[in-house]
Amino acid sequence: MISTNDPIGLFKEWLAEAEQSEPNDPTAAALATASKAGVPSVRMVLLKGVDEQGFVFYTNLDSRKSVEILENPIAALCFHWKSLRRQVRVEGSVTPVSAETADAYFATRPKASQIGAWASQQSQPMSGRFELETRIAQYTAKFGIGTVPRPDFWSGFRIAAQSIEFWASHQFRLHDRIVYSRENELWKAQNLYP
Repeated sequence: MISTNDPIGLFKEWLAEAEQSEPNDPTAAALATASKAGVPSVRMVLLKGVDEQGFVFYTNLDSRKSVEILENPIAALCFHWKSLRRQVRVEGSVTPVSAETADAYFATRPKASQIGAWASQQSQPMSGRFELETRIAQYTAKFGIGTVPRPDFWSGFRIAAQSIEFWASHQFRLHDRIVYSRENELWKAQNLYP
C-alpha cells in the first residue's frame, strides 16, 4: 500500500521515476477546466513546477483554458504514466503566477519556443498553416538577435492542490488508491477501494 504523510514528496518521487521510464513527456497531464456555465473541457499541458504551493503550467492568456480559469478558477490535472502503471489526480483552486515567476521560466525556454509564443494566437481561428509560418518569420526577424521578452499575453497558472489521489495498478484490478485532502494546511490521507 501507498503510505506517506507527504503527498507532494510522493508526487515528486513518482515523477522522477516517470522521467526515467516514460518514453515521451513524463510531465504531461490532462488539464480539466470548466466555463462559468460549467461546460467542461480537457487538454494536455506540461507541468513546469511543483512544490507545496501547487502545480504550475504556462500558456497563452487568450487560450480557452486561460479564459475558463479566469471565469471559474478551479481545475484538475490527471497524470498517467503507462510504463509505471500509475496515475495521479490533482484538484484545486487556480491562481496566476507572478510576472517575475513567468519571466524567469520564459527565459529558460528555447528561443524558437519563445518566438512561437509570440507568433501563436492560441485557440483562435487560423486560415491555414502558412499564416502561422508567416507570423513565425515576422517574429524571428523581430527577435532574431538578442533576448526575447515574455509577451504580456503569455504567463502561467498554479493549481493549489486541495486533493491529490494516487493510483497504482495491481493484478486482478486490486489497485492501490489513496487520496490526500488538505484540511487547515495539513494533509489527511484516506485509502479508497479500487
